[in-house]
Amino acid sequence: MGRAGAVTSTDVRTKFVEVQHRQLAYRSIGNGIDLILCTRFRGTVDTWDPAFLDELAVRFRVITFDYSGTGRSTGEANYDPKSLARDVIALADGLHINRFVLGGWSLGGHAAQVVATVWPERVAQLILVGTTPPGPNLHGPTPAFSACALRPRATLDDETILFFEPMSAESRESAAVSRHRLTTRKKDRSPDVPEDLYMKLLQQSSHADSFHDDGGYLDHLERTAMPILVISGDHDIGFPVENWFNLSRKWRSLLLTVLPRSGNGVHHQYPKLVAHIISCFVQYERLGAGLRD
Repeated sequence: MGRAGAVTSTDVRTKFVEVQHRQLAYRSIGNGIDLILCTRFRGTVDTWDPAFLDELAVRFRVITFDYSGTGRSTGEANYDPKSLARDVIALADGLHINRFVLGGWSLGGHAAQVVATVWPERVAQLILVGTTPPGPNLHGPTPAFSACALRPRATLDDETILFFEPMSAESRESAAVSRHRLTTRKKDRSPDVPEDLYMKLLQQSSHADSFHDDGGYLDHLERTAMPILVISGDHDIGFPVENWFNLSRKWRSLLLTVLPRSGNGVHHQYPKLVAHIISCFVQYERLGAGLRD
């Protein structure tokens, strides 16, 4: 996990960048290729598993952030993917990052796909974890996922249902270990997104469990030469991997990776493996396309 003596995700301090009349809270670890990560529904900088971030930081400069109006970021909160995408570009501009690798988890994957469509010149490679493609999908979230996702205080059982595979003893154990890692940071934490806010945002956007294609995203991503990596668990009850199967033969540059006995938080169950898959993907693609401006 990370390099000896390096600043880790549990001790790096939160910083702030002033962008367009608001402050975005962010953290940055590592010194490699810029990798910006967009978090999930109700997520903040503290909902990423430290083991995953620290493993990524061996090869990347990993940047996590709070969306506008959530966590410690100011401004007006909005869960519409277009609004979240604007946060990504505002953050990159504020940090003077011209081109970057972009990752998105769950709802953050919707935002990442908007960025890759609207600002393709800014994104070198696109990494999508536990998310869904644009437009109507044949496979939707289960009632259990939706119920657990809206509970104000998630228990270990809730998180196991949401992000892991309850039918697997190995996955249940991984859920408990990951939950513990998420509590190791004691200071300088971002506050949870309060229930009244996330329920309001959910009602306003109607996109937390689907990805409305109101910007030609599907057509663009099918044609783009931008390398796209999708990583899913084989039993994601929030964003079923089955929605990606047909697209793996249609999208020009899509690589689909499915890991066993896992769910929406596949990178929390297999933090080192998923980080290494991402690293290998980016390094391999750079040999052909590079991170050219």
